[in-house]
Amino acid sequence: MKEEYKKWYSPNLCGDIELLMYGHSGQPVLLFPTSKGRYYETKDFGLIASVQHLIEEGKIKIYCPDSIDALSWYNKDISPAGRAHNHSWYDKMLVEELFPMAVHETGYQKVVAAGCSFGGYHAANFAFKHPALVSHMFSMSGTFDITPQTDGYYNIDIYYNNPVDFLPRDQDPDLWNMNIILGTADRDICKPFNERLSGILHQKNINHWLDIRPDADHDWPIWRQMFPDYLARI
Repeated sequence: MKEEYKKWYSPNLCGDIELLMYGHSGQPVLLFPTSKGRYYETKDFGLIASVQHLIEEGKIKIYCPDSIDALSWYNKDISPAGRAHNHSWYDKMLVEELFPMAVHETGYQKVVAAGCSFGGYHAANFAFKHPALVSHMFSMSGTFDITPQTDGYYNIDIYYNNPVDFLPRDQDPDLWNMNIILGTADRDICKPFNERLSGILHQKNINHWLDIRPDADHDWPIWRQMFPDYLARI
């Protein structure tokens, strides 16, 4: 399995961003880490190994960007407005730097957005904000309401990075063309967030699958089962 490390200066972040890539060809998958996770986290916890066969067959190429959660949503040393503002720059990096790289290298016009836990938030937020760029969104035990990280403060940056707020009013036709899976489990602490988002999608008649796995928790073992199942559906 081909593995490649990249590091570049991001003009949007005004600093370096690091990335691991897996594969030589196939549909590009943007795979986000969990809360404050690093670009190598999904490899360390076996998520990449769980889909090695799909990577080696050339069906997918996975891009694992670093997060800046410690500088944005989890940064209690700055104001909530500053946290949201910093995340908005991260979103611009994804759209203007990482997305063009992925489609150029693979020849595809859209990407798959995926992630576990807080990475599920990143996947959903990116996909629903930019549905013209995303063919599939696979969230595993995601959380989709960012307001617990904003200490009661609310502004336009928070609104447009909070899927449960902006999605109900969004009429972008590409939302109805996306393949969406919300993975969770019966003992998952994030199960209510998935049920809430599923309800919003149902109200909009957006086709999706709410996959509730039995006898499982909010942890890597169930995500290692979900990820190959979901990617096999591409």
